[in-house]
Amino acid sequence: MTPVAESTETASHLPQVADLGAAVTPEQLEAARLRLAEAARKTKMDLRMGREHQQGRINWITAIVMSLFHVGAIAALFFFSWKNVAAFAITYFFAINVGIGMCYHRLLTHRGYRTPKWLEYFVTACGTMALEGGPIFWVATHRVHHQTSDHEGDPHTPQDGAWWAHVGWIVSGRAMHSETALLGRYAPDLTRDKGHVWLSKYHWVPITLVGFLQMGIGAALAGPHSTVGHRVLGGLSMMLWGTMLRTVVGLHATWFVNSATHMFGSRRFETKDDSRNSWWVALLTGGEGWHNNHHAHPVSARHGLAWYEFDVNYYGIWLLEKLGLAEKVQIAKWDPQNPKPAGIN
Repeated sequence: MTPVAESTETASHLPQVADLGAAVTPEQLEAARLRLAEAARKTKMDLRMGREHQQGRINWITAIVMSLFHVGAIAALFFFSWKNVAAFAITYFFAINVGIGMCYHRLLTHRGYRTPKWLEYFVTACGTMALEGGPIFWVATHRVHHQTSDHEGDPHTPQDGAWWAHVGWIVSGRAMHSETALLGRYAPDLTRDKGHVWLSKYHWVPITLVGFLQMGIGAALAGPHSTVGHRVLGGLSMMLWGTMLRTVVGLHATWFVNSATHMFGSRRFETKDDSRNSWWVALLTGGEGWHNNHHAHPVSARHGLAWYEFDVNYYGIWLLEKLGLAEKVQIAKWDPQNPKPAGIN
């Protein structure tokens, strides 16, 4: 339990005694402390993550949904067209670059910069289109990862196996997407925000609406003189590319950050985990592959710290700042001759 939460909860016990006109005794204070310690212990147990705490269980709903999307992604390959490629590229950019990289990760999780609330909600909605859960679940899980990275309790460390780190942790164990109160321990800033609570509860809405929108656009682009069959095929094929295939590629790109960048690549900073810098994961994700840089300087909105480390997601943040839509942009300060993680002199 955080010090703020502990002090608040402790205070909630004291007025009950004061209202009775009795002095607060050391015994009562100790009893309150023990109750808080027990509550904190139970919360910590409820939030246990990592392979050893999943007991080999499979989350069948998640597994089935993921399987259906992979089937749809394979089917999309039989309906190639440049219109469908355009739908893929546009939605990939908004879901993965804007939604996951710029928003879920660098804005919501680490608060590497600030934006107006309306823009924060918009880019969060973009993040939900990645099919990686709502903002509260994503942020809480990632904060746990940083707290326990490559140690006991890490939700997706390759030390529990490469497959586990990549996708096993998603389809195994308990789904906590709807457990806002429990996840609030690691994302209290979001659980206090009604907008993010709504987006977490209905995180499936944006991707569903976009899927239907793509079907409509695909049908319209089939041409006014097309048959009904051609219009249906045009709409279906665009949805397969813009939603199914795009989602699957985006999922694996993000999962490579969890798996590959803790296994392969270079290490500029001596962090307490196994994080690596991977150029090809950075290419897939718009800069999230500079993972060792990120673990060394987690608050930095810029992950590519050298001129040759392309960081599309940071370029987007830089553009927002120039447009007056982003402020307090955090940039890592480090010595190339003697690189050290943040907080280490």
